[in-house]
Amino acid sequence: MNNIFQGQQALVVGGSSGIGRATAIALRHAGCAVLATGVSEAEVVACIADSRMQGIQTVCLDLGEGSAVDALLGSLPRLDILVNAAGVGRGASEFTPEGFVRTLEINLSGTMRTCYAARELLKASAGCIVNLASMMSFFGSPTAPAYAASKGGVAQLSKSLAVAWAAEGIRVNAVAPGWIDTPMTQGLQADEGRNARVIARSPMQRWGRPEEIAAGIVFLCSPAASFVNGVVLPIDGGYLACGI
Repeated sequence: MNNIFQGQQALVVGGSSGIGRATAIALRHAGCAVLATGVSEAEVVACIADSRMQGIQTVCLDLGEGSAVDALLGSLPRLDILVNAAGVGRGASEFTPEGFVRTLEINLSGTMRTCYAARELLKASAGCIVNLASMMSFFGSPTAPAYAASKGGVAQLSKSLAVAWAAEGIRVNAVAPGWIDTPMTQGLQADEGRNARVIARSPMQRWGRPEEIAAGIVFLCSPAASFVNGVVLPIDGGYLACGI
């Protein structure tokens, strides 16, 4: 897929680490000009040290600040691709009202803010959006109720915007990653019991790689997916299909 996005501009929100970084790199390799955001200056600086990020612009963005989202999108002369890859999981604090609301504020409301702010730019370019859902869009979570609720919301938001904006030429889809080896999952992988349960249920018997999710995102943004709209695509090694 080299140069299939030549001349196009992408914004990868949460593009400084994990799946977002892999996506920014993949889009750049496919010819796109890419702007990637990170939540802090330290995160942005750390990602710049990755030689694969060469040629990718980076900037800080707090999704909890609506004015910051509007200012960033308002500064772009054009936009063809929006990928919403930023997200948080707050563990035990999700069982407090404050922690629950904060997770929804970033994962769900933050996704909504960037989509809404990008609408006119994407309408002008007949562009597309790919949002990051999750396996937790389909399953409940005994340890992360806010994360599961937020990702369920992302799936339904994506479907709703796909229907609402199709007449404007904007496609909206989502990917639902399974268990992926990222900084966010390091604690889970280090827990022998929980790691064993993940592997036992996974038909491919391994964790996924960020690059494997990025490949699915690139497909959904590409001309090959020109008639794909409103889907939530699991990329999970068969985890969702396994009934045990």
